[in-house]
Amino acid sequence: MEKKSCNKLHPQSMCPAFGGLRVLTRIDGVQVCMVADQGCLYGLTFVSHFYAARKSIISPELMNVQISGGSMIDDVRRTIEAIALDPAVRFIPVVSTCVAETAGIAEELLPKRVGNAEVLLVRLPAFQIRTHPEAKDVTVATLLGRFGEFQGTKKAKSLVVLGEIFPLDAMTIGSVLQKIGVESVITLPGTALEDYIEAGQAEACAVLHPFYERTVSLFEEHGVKVVKGNPIGANGTAQWIRRVGEALGLDPATVEAVAEEEAAKAREVLERFRHLQGRVIVAGYEGNELPVVRLLLEAGLEVPYASTSIARMALGEEDHKLLSMLGTEIRYRKYLEEDMLAVVDYHPDLVIGTTSLDSFAKERGIPAIYYTNNISARPLFFAAGAATVLGMISGLLGKKELFQKMKEYFTQ
Repeated sequence: MEKKSCNKLHPQSMCPAFGGLRVLTRIDGVQVCMVADQGCLYGLTFVSHFYAARKSIISPELMNVQISGGSMIDDVRRTIEAIALDPAVRFIPVVSTCVAETAGIAEELLPKRVGNAEVLLVRLPAFQIRTHPEAKDVTVATLLGRFGEFQGTKKAKSLVVLGEIFPLDAMTIGSVLQKIGVESVITLPGTALEDYIEAGQAEACAVLHPFYERTVSLFEEHGVKVVKGNPIGANGTAQWIRRVGEALGLDPATVEAVAEEEAAKAREVLERFRHLQGRVIVAGYEGNELPVVRLLLEAGLEVPYASTSIARMALGEEDHKLLSMLGTEIRYRKYLEEDMLAVVDYHPDLVIGTTSLDSFAKERGIPAIYYTNNISARPLFFAAGAATVLGMISGLLGKKELFQKMKEYFTQ
């Protein structure tokens, strides 16, 4: 397969609105009003139940006659008023997608509050937002822009932890931050509007994923210090703890002691898996792929190729430089066809990729798993995260012979 044959026709990410719905539907007292055509509504209702919060989406019936006939905004307002009759609804995000007319809704034509409910337009057009991770950023920034209380004195030793993470990771982060003297922690995306209100009063923000550019810019504009990186692997763990301590002016001796303690735990895990050998390809569309590659490299595995659907961003530049120095070829805004070529060129022992890439690898007798359900649905941070991820990879690398036997069986 030659590189020039890459036609780049396959979809490379979920619909961006999906990422926004993951953030919005998990807020307590929310009822989403979606302004989209019927096809978008059908698909996004499915994913909001399956992947998000098992909540329904309410939408005005928008067919061509409403969209082109000029009654759309009136239909949307009537729908908002009907939703607001439910006293349990505190927040009505009006989500517009990439149909030209719906994407162009004028915010000033919508009410800001109806009854007990706040109303906020959240624009998630696919022609502007390329991937669902970046739509999470747009959504969080939109919520903070409306609700964040950035004025006034910052709360001392208070931290926003920014990034959608596994629940166990959130608990571990909270425990470590408490040890070093952090007095208040707010996790975003949050489940309450109060999380977004209080986030504006935080002294610093630890951004765990590189695609939260708009949100980070908003924090920086309002004098909130930004902590880059994440506690993945031994080196990253110690560095992250030290950066948080410095940003919040915490006791240096305490911070250093905790940093060394947590890094030692992570190193112990890495040593336990030092026997691992193999070539791994990592290709996802979650936007957090490069820190995972960093962990694999730190454990001694070979990762010749990694790809992600997000663009190259300043918040991920440290990982980019480190991985490039260690020999990993990195593709941003990747295409499935590029990932397939990497499987052919690099002959990996394991592929951690999208479902389509996994199928391609398995057809060649190569062990493969779906990145989203096997990496993003597991703890990643500190020693516990390293043990979980490397334990899974250890088991998969041991099954290469089995996959080859399966291939031979089905090709006879």
